[in-house]
Amino acid sequence: MDLGIGGRSALVCASSKGLGLGCAQALATAGVDLVMNARGAEALEDSAAAIRQANGVRVTTVVADVTTQQGQAAVLEAAKDVDILVTNAGGPPPGLWTDWDREDFIRALDANMLTPIALMKALLPGMMARGWGRVVNITSQSVKAPIPALGLSNSARAGLTGYVAGTARQVAGSGVTINNLQPGIHATDRADALDEGVAELVARELTPADLARPDLRGAIAARAASRVAAMPGVRAALVDFQRAFAAREGGAVLDGRDISTVICPDADVKLFVTASAEERARRRHEELREAGSTESFESVLGAIRERDARDSSRTDAPMRCAADAHLLDTTEMSISEGVAEAVRTIEQARDRAAR
Repeated sequence: MDLGIGGRSALVCASSKGLGLGCAQALATAGVDLVMNARGAEALEDSAAAIRQANGVRVTTVVADVTTQQGQAAVLEAAKDVDILVTNAGGPPPGLWTDWDREDFIRALDANMLTPIALMKALLPGMMARGWGRVVNITSQSVKAPIPALGLSNSARAGLTGYVAGTARQVAGSGVTINNLQPGIHATDRADALDEGVAELVARELTPADLARPDLRGAIAARAASRVAAMPGVRAALVDFQRAFAAREGGAVLDGRDISTVICPDADVKLFVTASAEERARRRHEELREAGSTESFESVLGAIRERDARDSSRTDAPMRCAADAHLLDTTEMSISEGVAEAVRTIEQARDRAAR
């Protein structure tokens, strides 16, 4: 489809990767010459070269941090007469409301509100004088539905939205439009970092009551649990939670693949309960089917094998049987038989300790 913008020029900020790169590629496909910007020279030059080769457009690169005044000056020097502006910058880190002070908010506003405003103020007059211009600000869906752990980003993006709402109406009569993109989660470096940061915050706030939630028993939660537990920050938070739980007055019974090796290496009795991957898949598939799931046995088995491989090979708290643990293979046992064998093993251990 011909968008009618071939031969025009655009500045795309933070465009070596992720959403910025996607915008640059789409504009180049439409025949737009580019000024691309990023902080990392190698990734920027690689992306620019690929776009030149694929589309035959002119691409100028500017290595700079566009959230600084020096970076903005460098970018604007190369892009002073562009017809299209795409603003973009990585967002601030996640956290709790108690984590942030005034300087944190100032940094967030500088990067995600004041930087786009500065670029618009510099480039809008030229667009208006020429009678044509397009501005697209990449913000976030959080301006419509604030995300609890992204208070800094919520604030800055919402402020930019308010500014654009008024400014767009003032420049529209001169042939210039301003719009904000409000993306959700995409497969970008920023999304990966947020996933880990938010997961750690949730892990730190975990309570025993949370473990009774029925939605944690589904297939999606089962697959996700192993992935997030491998994140160092999440893993540390879960270790602290489990150790605190085990230290409660009256004792506790804990279930987990590294309980006896990492969480409670000095436990009174250790059982390493296992079964073949096929048997565990059969049990899990039956449980899911009774809950109304249509997931196939092959899918469940594949997920279990994938999780076993990941859990046994990770460097932090790998799945393995402790040297002093009792191995209880339940492949050929019913639930009642497995419980009876566990109780018998525990009673024998207690009798030996009492002698």
